[in-house]
Amino acid sequence: MTSSTMKNTCDILITNSKGVVIPEIGIIQTNILIENGKIKSLQRSIDNIQASQTISADDKYVLPGVIDPHVHYGVYRPIEEAAKTESTSASVGGVTTMMRILRMTGSYRDIEKQLVASRGNHYVDYSIHASILHPSQIQDIPYLAEKIGINSFKVYMNLGGELNRIYVDLEPGSDEPLDSEVNVDDELLTSIMMSATRNNSLTMVHAEDPLMCAEYMRAIKSKHRNLSSLKTWSRCRPALSESRSITKAASFARQFNSELYFVHIGSAQALETILQQRGRGAGKGSLYIETCPHYLTHSTDFNSILGKVVPPIRSKSDLYHLWSALRHGQIDTIGTDHVANRLSMKVGNGDIWSALAGFPGLATMIPVLLSNGVNKHRITLERVAEVTSYNTSRIFGLYPRKGTIQPGSDADIVIVDLALKKKVSSQLLKSYSDYTIYDGWELEGWPVLTMVRGIVVMENGEVEKSTLGHGKFIRRPTTCHK
Repeated sequence: MTSSTMKNTCDILITNSKGVVIPEIGIIQTNILIENGKIKSLQRSIDNIQASQTISADDKYVLPGVIDPHVHYGVYRPIEEAAKTESTSASVGGVTTMMRILRMTGSYRDIEKQLVASRGNHYVDYSIHASILHPSQIQDIPYLAEKIGINSFKVYMNLGGELNRIYVDLEPGSDEPLDSEVNVDDELLTSIMMSATRNNSLTMVHAEDPLMCAEYMRAIKSKHRNLSSLKTWSRCRPALSESRSITKAASFARQFNSELYFVHIGSAQALETILQQRGRGAGKGSLYIETCPHYLTHSTDFNSILGKVVPPIRSKSDLYHLWSALRHGQIDTIGTDHVANRLSMKVGNGDIWSALAGFPGLATMIPVLLSNGVNKHRITLERVAEVTSYNTSRIFGLYPRKGTIQPGSDADIVIVDLALKKKVSSQLLKSYSDYTIYDGWELEGWPVLTMVRGIVVMENGEVEKSTLGHGKFIRRPTTCHK
């Protein structure tokens, strides 16, 4: 076989797209050759190409597989079960890599139990962020970075004082919910930053001031014990508490030359504070901004306790501000903050005090951005690819293996139909969660094919059950970031 013939053979050939969205390049007309789970080449002409399988995109757009950097699963069901349902939901939404926020109370040298239980139970690829909840876990950071391939560590500035309880991940095989007392003071915060920085890793920050939030919650709760209003919940955890914590964290980042990734930014005030701190400089480091789809679609006018989340959903003004920041490149990534809980758990006693914070969102990220973003001319398809794949891959050390469609990259691909309309239901999304804050919404623009490393795991909303176990744990080097 001649070298020219070998160049024009492949396992899979993707043709007939309306355009292939390649970050930093644009939307181009090309065919995609895939071999051994990798992008082999991009070619305009398919003359003389011999492919074992041809997939027609049927005049639809092709995007890089979505990377969701912010997913909670394994908290309310053991990971070996949660991985199956939540990676199913991920594939429905075009997510080809899901990044789990892992919370352990003991030493992370026991993480192997979680890795073993995860193995063979994912449809899509997955990676892990380690939450540092206690001072003793700081010594585990070098081990996680060097031996396990975890280069991002989360700190919960929102935990302390009266608000110091958090659910942690279940032990594999266990169904008993676990909570832990966590108190994040300045010493713990700075110790995490310094260790992460020494290990060329990223610190992820949940920025809220627990003392301020506790004070507001105490005052409001003393007068109203049965409230279910999201406006009240927003008042309990004001945007000022986010802003103060952001300012503190950014000042430490300048001191230690640390890189910070601010998770779930949903208020205009928090966003503006980060932008101001960027302007002040943060040493050699950077301050990255993640927002979530629910901050782009829901305001405090949403009359349902299902919308309880931390930080809270804010006003319509905040919502419009976030769309503008997304359009103008000020926001780096979209993460869903997906929580796989059930309606019976979520609602508690029907008030904002007892209801659980968080809700599912994995499968609706791309439909929301296509329907409320691209199809309403708020953002472009190129921008969607940047904030859902390219930027995330670069920040977390996955690029160029993931986050783009280029020769040598993993063949992680999602084909989307901008004209496809579906009415959202929990059954459609296939998560363990039996509800969604988008229930009954008609969204226009859905993934119709999800491919992970050259294997089609979802087509036309149906997940190929035989591909369970194809998803692999992705190690990330300690040379991350843009």
